[in-house]
Amino acid sequence: MTTELLVLALFLAVTTTLYSVVGWQRIVDCMGSWFRQGYWTDYNIIEFLAWMAKALVIIPGLLFGREIWELHFLTLITSSLLIWVSMRKMLPTLLVFNTLWIAISSTIVVRNLM
Repeated sequence: MTTELLVLALFLAVTTTLYSVVGWQRIVDCMGSWFRQGYWTDYNIIEFLAWMAKALVIIPGLLFGREIWELHFLTLITSSLLIWVSMRKMLPTLLVFNTLWIAISSTIVVRNLM
């Protein structure tokens, strides 16, 4: 079996099991909130953009072994904004995670500019 098929099988096994435990209808309802009026508040927009920026950094590295270091300028901004979001939502894990991400992005930016 190829690596890609193993990755797909593991992904499907984990998410299917998790979604089944949580409840498929709850998952559908949660995802449906993206289409409800009032969901796209300032902090939810920032949160969405920040996670997409992180995905743009992580996915090329995982799938193609390619680091697009310039995207860390974007993650510096979005992680900083997510610290503001974490204070709005009072989420200490988000605060710590994004503080660490700022340190990671700062390291990568400086390393590539030196």
